[in-house]
Amino acid sequence: MEQMIANGNMIPFEKGETVLTALKRAGIRVPTLCHIDCLPPVGACRICVVEDTATGQLIPSCSFPAAPGLSVATHSVKALKARKTIVELLLANHPDDCLYCDRNLNCDLQKLAEELGVRQRRISGERIAQFVDNSSPAIMRDPEKCILCGKCVRTCEEIQGVSALDFSGRGSKCKISTAFDQSLNLSTCVSCGQCVMACPTGALTERSSLREVMNALQDPKKTVVIQHAPAISVSLAEEFGLPAGSDIMGLMTAALKKIGFKAVFDTSFSADLTIMEEATELVERVTKKGVLPMITSCSPAWIKFAETFYPTVLPHLSTCKSPQQMLGAVIRHYWAGTQGIDKKAVYSVSAMPCTAKKFEAEREEMLVKGAPDIDAVLTTRELAKLIRMYSIELDKLEPAACDLPFGERSSAGKLFGASGGVMEAAIRTAHYLITGRELGNLVVAAVRSGVGLRETALTLNGLTLKAAVVSGLGNARKVLDEVAAGTSPYHFIEIMSCPGGCINGGGQPRGIDRENVKRRLAALYAIDAAATLRVSHKNRAVAELYEKFLGKPGGHTSHELLHTTYQARTDLL
Repeated sequence: MEQMIANGNMIPFEKGETVLTALKRAGIRVPTLCHIDCLPPVGACRICVVEDTATGQLIPSCSFPAAPGLSVATHSVKALKARKTIVELLLANHPDDCLYCDRNLNCDLQKLAEELGVRQRRISGERIAQFVDNSSPAIMRDPEKCILCGKCVRTCEEIQGVSALDFSGRGSKCKISTAFDQSLNLSTCVSCGQCVMACPTGALTERSSLREVMNALQDPKKTVVIQHAPAISVSLAEEFGLPAGSDIMGLMTAALKKIGFKAVFDTSFSADLTIMEEATELVERVTKKGVLPMITSCSPAWIKFAETFYPTVLPHLSTCKSPQQMLGAVIRHYWAGTQGIDKKAVYSVSAMPCTAKKFEAEREEMLVKGAPDIDAVLTTRELAKLIRMYSIELDKLEPAACDLPFGERSSAGKLFGASGGVMEAAIRTAHYLITGRELGNLVVAAVRSGVGLRETALTLNGLTLKAAVVSGLGNARKVLDEVAAGTSPYHFIEIMSCPGGCINGGGQPRGIDRENVKRRLAALYAIDAAATLRVSHKNRAVAELYEKFLGKPGGHTSHELLHTTYQARTDLL
C-alpha cells in the first residue's frame, strides 16, 4: 500500500482509492451528506472538503483520488469555515420545525449544525413553499426539508433500479420529484423505503400509524393484538443503545404486553405456515409441470416491482400471502373464534422491518370476506417510539414468552429475516416432502446472505431442483429478464426487495450501517444453530392449525385465507 499525509501523519491507501476512504481506514472522521459507500462518489454537497496543505485549496475528499505525497488537513480553519458556510446555506431555506420533525435528534443536518457551532441564522433566503406528499400508504415526502443531496435518487435508481425519483428544474428551481411531478402513489415507487433509509433529513419518512394504534389500545371495544417479524428482535436493540444484533425477543414481548396488547404473536410462526403452503405449491408445480420457475412472494415491494415492471412474470409468483398477511388472516378468522371474540372487534397490528408492509396491508386483494388481514403496520422505528411513549425501560423488564398458539416457531421461520432465509427454510421442507428424509445438517450455505446472485442445486429422488436467491431490486432485474424471456434455468427463485433482506429493510433503525446489518444477520444464524426445532414441517402448532381449521396445505380453506392474486399495474396505483 502507498501512503499520503493526513493531519501531519502518514496513512496508507490503495491505488484508486479516494482520500475519504483512506481517512476512514485511518480512523479519521470527515462528515458527508451526499456520499453512499457502495456507489461511485459524486462530490455534490462539499461537506467533506479537506484542505490541501501544499496549495491551500479545498478538495472534496469523497471524490478526490489519494496520491503519494498528498498532504491534507481535515479540520483546518479553512475547511471548518467552508463546512459551516455550507450548512448555513442549507439552513437558509430549511424549515425551523425541528421539534415537530420525525428526524429530531436523529438528523444528519441537525448534527452537523450542532457540531459546527451554527447558533443563528446568518443567511436568509427566499422560502420556496412546497406541499407535503402523503399520497402513499407507506412513505411521506416533505420537499421543504430536502437538501438536494441526491441520496434518495441514487439509491432508487442505482441500487433498486426503480427510478421513481429524480432531479428536475434548474438553479434555485431545482428539486427532487417524481415523473411529471406527480404524487408518489402515481409514480413507479414500490414503497421499499430504501430512500427513507438514505435520506439525511426529514424529507422522507414512513407514514406513521402510531396514532391509530394508540387510539385502538384505548378503545375498550377493541381487542388489540400484535405480531412481530423475525428480523425485529435482532434489530430493535439498536434503537435503545444496546449492541447491534442483540436478540431481545423476551424483553420486547414483555414491553408489548405492558403497553396493553391483549396478545403478542411471533410472525415466525406464520413463516413456518408460509413454508408449508409454499413448499407444497413448489412440489406440485415441479411434479405436475406447472409454471416454473416459481418465485417467492413474501416481499411486498418486490411484488409491486413485478406488477409494475415485469407483469409477464406474474404467473411465476407463488400465490402464497406473506407471513404478515397469513397470520393476520388466521388471527381474525380462527383465533378470534377460539377466544370467543367477535372477529370485527379484533384490531390486528404488525411490527415489521419494512415500509412496504403498510402498502401490502391496504391491498384490496388482502381482504377476506370484506375484512382486512392487518389493521395497522408499525416499522421497527415506530415500535421503538411506542415503547418510549409508555416510558418503558427494557433493562428493567423480565423477559416474557409470546402467546400460544402463534408463539411457537421453528428457527427456519426465524431465517425469513435474512436474504436466502425463505429459500433455506423451503428447501428443508421440500426435501422432506419429496424424499421423506431430513436434509443433512439443514444448513444450505450456498443461499445464505451474500452479494449478488446465489444459487444451488439439489437432487431429490432423481429430480434436480435448481434454486437461486437475490436481494435488492436492481440485482433482481437480470434474473427477471431471463424469466420473462423463458431462458431461466431455475425451478425456484427467492427475491427480496432490500439488499440483505429484511434485516436491512426500509423500516429498520436509521442509517445504513453495514456492520450492524452483518451483526443482525449473524444473530439470526446463531438462533438457528442453537435451536432444537429447525424445520417448519415439525412445528406442532402449525400441524394443529391444519388439523383443527385449515385442513391441509394447499386445501380449500388454505387457499381462501392464505393465498392471493396479483395484477399488472398500468395506472401505478
